[in-house]
Amino acid sequence: MTVPRFWREQQSRYNLVGSHCKTCGNYYYPIRNLCPECRRDGDMEQYKFKGTGKIVTCTVTHTTSDEFNDLVPYALAIVELDEGAKLTTQIVDEPEKVAIGKRVHSVFRKLGSDGDSGIIYYGTKFELDKE
Repeated sequence: MTVPRFWREQQSRYNLVGSHCKTCGNYYYPIRNLCPECRRDGDMEQYKFKGTGKIVTCTVTHTTSDEFNDLVPYALAIVELDEGAKLTTQIVDEPEKVAIGKRVHSVFRKLGSDGDSGIIYYGTKFELDKE
């Protein structure tokens, strides 16, 4: 990841900020300047998501690039936030516990780094709610 991209995406990554269209009521993540439904008629505003939702689909990754070898196996999921926006994210729990329909909440975790002496970047991942 390049440093300019890192700073550009910092608000969305750290604060789970997306967009809300005041015209149609839809929510989007990441931030959008234009509503896909309303187009130019949409009135967009930034929106900070609560960070809660449910898993709508998931998979377990067993093979990955060298950069993520010490993480495998890990679960990836599409999470539908309570507001309706969907995003792809890592679920930080044991992969065998991850299932469609389970409730999740956002957590702040390390996402990666640019080499051994490069910038370390953090952001939002999700974990299962306690049952």
